[in-house]
Amino acid sequence: MPAHIIDGTANAAALRQGVGKEVQRLHAFAGVRPGLAVVLVGSDPASQVYVKSKSRQAREAGITPIDHSLPAQTSEADLLALIGKLNADAAVHGILVQLPLPPHIQAGKVIQSISPLKDVDGFHPINVGLLATGQQDQAFVPCTPLGCLMLLKSQLGNLAGLNAIVVGRSNIVGKPMAQLLVNESCTVTIAHSRTRDIAEHCRKADILVAAVGKLHAVRGSWIKPGACVIDVGINRIAGADGKSRLAGDVAFDEAAQIAGSITPVPGGVGPMTIACLLANTATSAFRHANVAAPRWTLG
Repeated sequence: MPAHIIDGTANAAALRQGVGKEVQRLHAFAGVRPGLAVVLVGSDPASQVYVKSKSRQAREAGITPIDHSLPAQTSEADLLALIGKLNADAAVHGILVQLPLPPHIQAGKVIQSISPLKDVDGFHPINVGLLATGQQDQAFVPCTPLGCLMLLKSQLGNLAGLNAIVVGRSNIVGKPMAQLLVNESCTVTIAHSRTRDIAEHCRKADILVAAVGKLHAVRGSWIKPGACVIDVGINRIAGADGKSRLAGDVAFDEAAQIAGSITPVPGGVGPMTIACLLANTATSAFRHANVAAPRWTLG
């Protein structure tokens, strides 16, 4: 039987709707309207489209978008000065600096300059440390892994005791994804380019999260029958009609014949990333208002 297709678009819409309701509740109770500052340096077309989508979805959820578009030649000092102002602005509850940055600006230095209390991307070392020590209720969790976890729990419920493998070890997805699964009491393997007999490791996993950034790196023969497969990969390939299309890190047609459930690309993890960004921004506004923050779920 073909796998159940996990609809990330529908799940993200449900999460955004929930965020909108909580934002209205916070405004009615405390008079606070969440503000999300997004800083874009340069004119990368993909980044511009992504930022525009973030701002539109924020506005639809009742969150005030505060966009800063800076020229590519902006100095590191000027960018850090702007972040300092946003850190001090009470109307700003979330700060996101769109990556990648121009080569003359150190991304690590910029990320560390964002207040951990407004770091809705979850990249600041303090938030990374809170997640690693099991204190994720006090942290901001990176949006893509958080979205993956929400999709997994919506499909499988309690994850405790399940074998999980994360293919990829990036700081943005792989490592925090593995930590989230550890915190859910899964038995977790992190696989990467140096892993020996990676296919055999994958075949033991009830949960497989692919975040390696390589087209169809995970084959259908690697999947344990009935496993839940989350494909984080976004790879652009040429279609037969000459137009480009998106495809994932998992060979979808092969894996869908074996897995119990699987996310498509596009329409899987991608929409959840922005929805979780909005949820993190709302959480920040609740915390700043000293009001108990909601627990975000899909069910």
